[in-house]
Amino acid sequence: MAGNFWMSSHYGQWIISEERVLEAQQRDSKSLSVDDVKKLHIFFANFIQALGETNKLRQQVIATATVYFKRFYILTSFKSIDPFLMAPTCIFLASKVEECGAIPIQRLITVCSSLIKSRFCFAMTSDFIYRPQHVLECEFYLLEMMDCCLIVHQPYRPLTLYAENLGGPEVLNTAWHIVNDSLRCDVILTHPPHMIALSALHMSAVIHNNENAMKWFSDLTISMDKITEVSEKIIQLYEMWRGFDEKKETPSILFRMPRPRSSHSGSLSGSRCSTPSTMR
Repeated sequence: MAGNFWMSSHYGQWIISEERVLEAQQRDSKSLSVDDVKKLHIFFANFIQALGETNKLRQQVIATATVYFKRFYILTSFKSIDPFLMAPTCIFLASKVEECGAIPIQRLITVCSSLIKSRFCFAMTSDFIYRPQHVLECEFYLLEMMDCCLIVHQPYRPLTLYAENLGGPEVLNTAWHIVNDSLRCDVILTHPPHMIALSALHMSAVIHNNENAMKWFSDLTISMDKITEVSEKIIQLYEMWRGFDEKKETPSILFRMPRPRSSHSGSLSGSRCSTPSTMR
């Protein structure tokens, strides 16, 4: 059933209402605004992307890892487990689920440490202090929180299928980048992947003024209002991302972010969370 989105756990358990997303964004409202939480997800999506690219992983793996990260923190506070540990854990698990071979944990730790010392030095002044045993224990909590629902249906497959009808590589290329960018907002949690693919293609067709694509969209039986709804979410992401000075703002947001109560060097068991029985 994993190949059929409508019969999958992704559709059955992990399409979440906008109200549930907002509730999660307001969970740490004593220290973080909704915009702060959105910016944290932009930052950590960038961090996961860098981790994946440095490890030469396919975009499908990076996208799945980003969805895992979002699923975990839609259910619980940032204070449950440090997101700097959760990010590489999501990459580690996604690499196995997407059948590209598990990344050696020590190499993953080394890459994390290198990235934090270089590209992301503005976000963490200390060294990356987590070790392989922390990733393995964190993986257990991630699996538990997601109820072992590991198959993520991404927009890339419907995107390429739809693009075959449009002709010209420029529309597909731009739409592909839009889908990648959309991982920094919550549309992958709130909308089916084929709707994200259609939205990205429509935005790309408008950008390139592709009349053939626009004609194809006019013949669709899917409501354009629903496609536009996704597009508006992605446009809102771009507006926030454009105004987000990552190097300047991230340290302040991270300073205010609730922290796990357990020590970095000890067990993560003090941060264990319960899995809610319903998502919607």
